[in-house]
Amino acid sequence: MAETTGARSARKWNVHRIPDQTGRTVVITGANSGLGLATAEALARAGAHVVFAVRDVARGGAAAARVAGSTEVRRLDLADLDSVRAFAAGWDRPLDVLINNAGVMMLPEQRTAQGFEMQFGTNHLGHFALTNLLLPYVTDRVVTLASSAHRWGDQRIHFEDVNLRGRYSPMRAYGQSKLANLLFTLELQRRLTESGSGVLALAAHPGYAATNLTSHHANPLMRAAMAVADRVVAQSDRAGALPTLFAATEDIPGASYAGPDGLGEFRGAPTLVARSAAASDPEAARRLWTLSEELTGVEWKAAGKG
Repeated sequence: MAETTGARSARKWNVHRIPDQTGRTVVITGANSGLGLATAEALARAGAHVVFAVRDVARGGAAAARVAGSTEVRRLDLADLDSVRAFAAGWDRPLDVLINNAGVMMLPEQRTAQGFEMQFGTNHLGHFALTNLLLPYVTDRVVTLASSAHRWGDQRIHFEDVNLRGRYSPMRAYGQSKLANLLFTLELQRRLTESGSGVLALAAHPGYAATNLTSHHANPLMRAAMAVADRVVAQSDRAGALPTLFAATEDIPGASYAGPDGLGEFRGAPTLVARSAAASDPEAARRLWTLSEELTGVEWKAAGKG
């Protein structure tokens, strides 16, 4: 007898399949809104102690107060490496899961506190530094949010000038930062495996989810178009958080990439999805790691044995 559509969809992964998280500690960057908040709500509800790593402590505190479960709020500005170092210096206990969720998207050209292009500096370099500084405490996994945007444009890291001086475009910079997220995960997993650690490096993308990121587009016409698309096409932030939750809690291989199972990976239940060829290049991943160490001054520190 043929399986019904209802029976197939009933087996799809959803928030109710999150294993019990009691006794586990999770740090989520950018947990005060959007995908980060939806992720925090689900993990706290499952029993985890969730640390909101946020730039605005007041907003983070207000968000955490609405979450049912165990939470705390700590300041972290990924666009300032001094803030990243201060956050890591204040950490002194085991950390089960680090979720590199925060990000900026298609902004007008801006610079971080240390002078890096804002999207590459925030989305990649800030999380690169944070992960390496916290890695000695991590016991289970690191999940980094990427995007289908890693397939945009020329699909490469501009090693000759990652800051894109004189050729900046919001889409090029965002695509580069998301490609960097996937290459970072690839090389991190290689290093973890080589060092004998059981810690996993994983990536996830939300598909097309309605969040506040789209409201910051540099082009006002694109902002208006994306606002309409958010209402008509996009899935909710809770649905968009499912691939992150899947990567953070399920037994999947290192370097896996989770995303929605629907057409074009825009929406749907979480599953394992494919990277582009550019995001699967081990030589580019190693080269990016070396460059990132030079730019941030933060070097590889092996994680625990998991």
